[in-house]
Amino acid sequence: MPVARPEPQEPRVIAHVDMDCFYVQVEQRRNPALRGQPTAVVQYNDWKGGGLIAVSYEARGFGVKRSMRGDEAKSVCPGINLVQVPVARGKADLNLYRSAGSEVVAILASKGKCERASIDEVYLDLTDAAKEMLLQAPPDSQEEIFMEAAKSNILGLLSDAGEKEKNVRAWLCRSDADYQDKLLACGAIIVAQLRVRVLEETQFTCSAGIAHNKMLAKLVSGMHKPAQQTVVPSSSVQDFLASLPVKKMKQLGGKLGSSLQDDLGVETIGDLLSFTEDKLQEQYGVNTGTWLWKTARGISGEEVEDRLLPKSHGCGKTFPGPRALKNSASVKGWLDQLCEELSERIQSDLNQNKRIAQTLTLHARASKENERDSTKKFPSKSCPLRYGTRKIQEDAMKLFESGLHEFLESQNTGWSITSLSVTASKIFDIPSGTSSILRYIKGPNSAAPPAIPDSSSVPEDPSLDNDVFVKPIHEEQCQPSTSEKEDNNTHSVSTISAKQCQANKEKRISKKLPEVKGTSSILKFLSRGQSTFHEKRKSDGLICSHQGLVDCPGSSSEANKAEENNVPADAEDRNHTNSCAEPSGSNTWMFNIQDIDPAVVEELPPEIQREIQGWVRPSKHPSTKRRGSTISSYFPPARS
Repeated sequence: MPVARPEPQEPRVIAHVDMDCFYVQVEQRRNPALRGQPTAVVQYNDWKGGGLIAVSYEARGFGVKRSMRGDEAKSVCPGINLVQVPVARGKADLNLYRSAGSEVVAILASKGKCERASIDEVYLDLTDAAKEMLLQAPPDSQEEIFMEAAKSNILGLLSDAGEKEKNVRAWLCRSDADYQDKLLACGAIIVAQLRVRVLEETQFTCSAGIAHNKMLAKLVSGMHKPAQQTVVPSSSVQDFLASLPVKKMKQLGGKLGSSLQDDLGVETIGDLLSFTEDKLQEQYGVNTGTWLWKTARGISGEEVEDRLLPKSHGCGKTFPGPRALKNSASVKGWLDQLCEELSERIQSDLNQNKRIAQTLTLHARASKENERDSTKKFPSKSCPLRYGTRKIQEDAMKLFESGLHEFLESQNTGWSITSLSVTASKIFDIPSGTSSILRYIKGPNSAAPPAIPDSSSVPEDPSLDNDVFVKPIHEEQCQPSTSEKEDNNTHSVSTISAKQCQANKEKRISKKLPEVKGTSSILKFLSRGQSTFHEKRKSDGLICSHQGLVDCPGSSSEANKAEENNVPADAEDRNHTNSCAEPSGSNTWMFNIQDIDPAVVEELPPEIQREIQGWVRPSKHPSTKRRGSTISSYFPPARS
């Protein structure tokens, strides 16, 4: 049910831009020979010539309508050109039209907050741009009015056809107009300029509505198609709404609108003015009642969302009549194709826009055998979205099976599916605090660039200590005590208590970790891994400082080997390529890439998978080593 939203205190200038028979225009740009010819774009199926999804204005002049199929359109207009939409995976592929729509959005977004409502329509909040024009270059002279703006349709402005342009220029330049109308006039000029830019740069025409809110702008944008714009002054709102049929208003085309007609006898929006707000609240609840009361007066507080990208991605397919799906195998086949397309789209969104979808939803329309008039609907089912085509396919099939079980109510009866769709929703930008895994774990020979550019990583806070941020859990350099030196001066390498070194290390970790911002979780896991690592090495007489998780060759075991061969341990260390001493200025974590389990990598977020695969070649056979519960167990120390 609709909910009333607070109305802004300041007047706004809102535009709704709607492309004219957009699919046809895209095809005409691809094939200029179609310009000026009766043309329609049809669905890919060939039943009765395919369903019409867009009809040119030339074809409409012959009586062709979108509700027709191709064969019927040819009977009405024998010379019509029927262009089939591109096909991919057995269904319509709209990527061509989405890309063309993005060209238009890029132009429209240059003047203010832009909300892409669909492939071919956009909302614009031009309030700031209109205020700037009114302050710096107000429309004072009729002769200087932009020509396209002078062709605007102003609701409530009565004039003969021959005097229309002159009267529109006069209205746009009125010195006695109130502040709201002056802003609206500036908005009309800005929209006219944008529409001309769209035509020049994309070859597409569009129509627009300009008003003080989204509701009114949407209602009037299609009043004077094609390639025209309509303005709604505040003084004309009541007259405009008085005769508007209830079903024409957004959110009143369904059950709520039918209830107004049946229960209250309301046929037009103007009829709602006879009901008090209390009466409407009593009938439909507080929120919806208030929304109806405000709608009847042309009041709407809905804001334009600053959104150029879609809120969700969906792929669907219908199976009418004999094409209905009647077994799980056929459903799985189509679901796999739909999920493959969905996976490509959300992966492209992730790569290009750094956005992640979080919810996978399955919708279907179904009927039971011998129960054609059943009122029970197939339930929609959702689950967390896992990236990867195979995973999405598996989850979608599980959602279908769950919904089918609920739909059949444990009855052993036949069924048929007439519609299937999968949707990825709850899409969010990747949090700015996330960063490349290379920040924490980096292989010694990994020169390949990450899949996601470093620019997507959040910059380090200069106030943080570099040693803390990059090497958060390096151990204290352990030195033998004085007494131990005296007691063991015949040995090349002295040993100290492992417990003492461990205590020093834990003391440093507890002191350093609270200073790290935005990285506490991975540091916590790595610190656990380090503790596990030290428990393994506790039997050795010396625990050395090291880089990350690399096993130090200068441990006591190495020293013992040197002693057995009568070679000084310090000489052995100097000859070893990997000294236990930590290199000066080192800021990388080291690990043995041979111990990374590819099965584990597949469970990581997709951007991390791509990054790791860029510099690690997984082994052909997954490791059978038993894994622990901390992240450090997936990146164990290299064995010496």
